[in-house]
Amino acid sequence: MTGQVRTVDGRVAGRRGQETRQKLLDCLSEMLSSSPYRDVKVIDVARRAGTSPATFYQYFPDVEGAVLEIAEQMAAEGAGLAGLLEGRSWAGKAGWQTAQELVDGFLDFWRKHDAILRVIDLGAAEGDKRFYKIRMKILNSVNNSLADSVAELQSKGRVDKDVSPAAIAGSLVTMLAAVASHQKGFSSWGVKQADLKPNLALLVHLGITGRKPTR
Repeated sequence: MTGQVRTVDGRVAGRRGQETRQKLLDCLSEMLSSSPYRDVKVIDVARRAGTSPATFYQYFPDVEGAVLEIAEQMAAEGAGLAGLLEGRSWAGKAGWQTAQELVDGFLDFWRKHDAILRVIDLGAAEGDKRFYKIRMKILNSVNNSLADSVAELQSKGRVDKDVSPAAIAGSLVTMLAAVASHQKGFSSWGVKQADLKPNLALLVHLGITGRKPTR
């Protein structure tokens, strides 16, 4: 870990303290993948990490505080999704590749962080502003890049001037997030993962360019 890590009472944690703190977070992440968020208790996290509840409370006020820390770390990684669009073209075959790689990156990110993203969605849906801000931090990185892409195409006369870049981008990002969080459910509809990706990429390409992709 880099940078200073502090305990709940403000002391700077040493190397061993930082390792213990991270181990607690790692164990909590593992537990969230198999247990409902509200069923996870401090004593269970501490036991799994091979330490005590007292040690847990040195670094986090409660389970929710530790969950928020995991969420912040994940959101920082999620900001990198914007990199999938930096300097990319939406013209010709390159545009189709851009759409495919955005979908791949989005779905992969959601699969990797499925457990914590479910907790974030729950907290945001219940009106917790802390979880809502983290969710928007992740989505905004892609939303802003997509809006810029639409605006650039408009400036070149390739997208109708009456189209709202913000509305298009927001709609596409909301769609991507909804599909990504429901990936397992598609199998019950007879949709294979191999079919989901290209069809989702098609919708993204149509939404950004207003045209069928060149393949």
